[in-house]
Amino acid sequence: MKPTKEPTALKNGSTLRWIGGARRGQSFVLITVAMVAICGIAAIVFDVGTAYIGYQQLRAQTQAAALAGGAVMSNDGETISNVITTATDYSGHTGDVNTNSSLLSNVQIAATAKCLTSTAAIAEGVPYCTAASPCGCLVTGYNALSVTETATVPTTFARVLGFNSFSLSATAMASAKGGFNGPYNVAIVVDTTASMNSSDSGNCSSTKISCALQGVQTLLKTLSPCAGGLTSCGSASGSSVTVPAPATGNLTASNVTNAVDEVSLFAFPGPVSTAQAQLDTNCSGTNPAITSYNGFFSNNSCTGAGAPAACCTSRGEGSCSTTYTPPEYEIVPFSSDYRASDTATSLIAGSTLVIASGAGCSRGIAAPGGEGTFYAGVIDTAQKALATAASNRPNTKNVMILISDGEANADAPGPGVTDGMEAPTPAPAKVYPATKQCAQAVASAQAAAAAGTTVYAVAYGSESTGCTTDTGTYSSPVCTMQAIANSPTTAGSYQQNNANFFTDVSSTKSSCASAARSTSTLDQIFKTIAGDLTVSRLIPNGTT
Repeated sequence: MKPTKEPTALKNGSTLRWIGGARRGQSFVLITVAMVAICGIAAIVFDVGTAYIGYQQLRAQTQAAALAGGAVMSNDGETISNVITTATDYSGHTGDVNTNSSLLSNVQIAATAKCLTSTAAIAEGVPYCTAASPCGCLVTGYNALSVTETATVPTTFARVLGFNSFSLSATAMASAKGGFNGPYNVAIVVDTTASMNSSDSGNCSSTKISCALQGVQTLLKTLSPCAGGLTSCGSASGSSVTVPAPATGNLTASNVTNAVDEVSLFAFPGPVSTAQAQLDTNCSGTNPAITSYNGFFSNNSCTGAGAPAACCTSRGEGSCSTTYTPPEYEIVPFSSDYRASDTATSLIAGSTLVIASGAGCSRGIAAPGGEGTFYAGVIDTAQKALATAASNRPNTKNVMILISDGEANADAPGPGVTDGMEAPTPAPAKVYPATKQCAQAVASAQAAAAAGTTVYAVAYGSESTGCTTDTGTYSSPVCTMQAIANSPTTAGSYQQNNANFFTDVSSTKSSCASAARSTSTLDQIFKTIAGDLTVSRLIPNGTT
């Protein structure tokens, strides 16, 4: 019997090819199913990517709404209703942002004002508040705003899988203004002319100078001596500081380590020396001797009421002299020892700055009078001190706050007139003329703003007429104060800013006064200024 011959198909592998060929139809089905799956995944990825873009838009809108609401929360006269309305205006619900998006639909917003008191909130620099009296530092009674926005994003390809839209939600929380956002160098200029000894009408039950200093105390209770996350600012150390020209001498600044907001106090008319300036900080109760705005002492005016004559020993003004003795406007150099920590609610009574502000003794800076009101000299001097402070502390911002009830009308030299604008012979390098005194003040404030300083003007009981050395707009004290209020813009430039201009309840009603940011008490005005020195900031969601 012959052996069986193996089929040729098995020899050359054609049988395997035949078997594979028999399964080609099954492979096609598998590939088709895989392609459908791949396309489905790609479609889902496309729609998920679209939803992600929509979420980023919703998140940005929510953050903008929270920041906008937080920014107005500290403003004088605002209500919670106003805060929520502002947040809504900046949200995707009604804001312009949503009209530029074709992704989001059915955008809804829920805004809730909060009073945060936790350690975490303090560390974030949220303005201080207590649960018993929510955020007494803020007009609205709250210190943060939580905003949640919801929206839907329609799908394109995922509809075949039953997903017609994605539901999105985003939450953001922002602090109110008024917490830590420094560092700042703040120069406060206080009018100490004789009129500041008169009784106040509407701010506090005391003299004008006392009410003005209460406003300064309010500011010191709101600024940040050190970072908000610290339980204590630590001990302060003193350092000798050269007073700004034209005066000579040294005063002691007291600062904590890593100070945030440093504050300096200036007064006009200026004391005759640093030793006399220190009478406002040693609790002696003695008025400092003052000199004229151009630094001239006359030995012929000892009997003149309030005349700044050095020979009037009955007023404790030293020996008689006719030499040039420039005013020493600075009472306290830039210091940060006014509170024990950023969350402390009381001022440190032993601080020289606090004493000068009226919270460490029975009185603070005195109002010795002796001359009329003249702003330009003290504004120029305060700006020199601010420039030095900014140079010593890079990345700080400069602020000047002028509070005055005066009419810039210091006496001009003449027969029987020995105070005010008189200059010795030979005259100093800088002589302020007796004419256009209000215009000079405006020019000095504008120069300060052009140099980068934000200038606030608080018209305290200012009148519509009284700047007798000027004509036109600057013949009005309240209009002069309005023009003094300026903000820096680009380098070397400035603009008049009514947001920096305030009148109190006792100020005259006029066209210029109506442009003021608020007509309120000095305490509320200084709270508002303190709020301006910070910005609304995003804080972690869930902060309590």
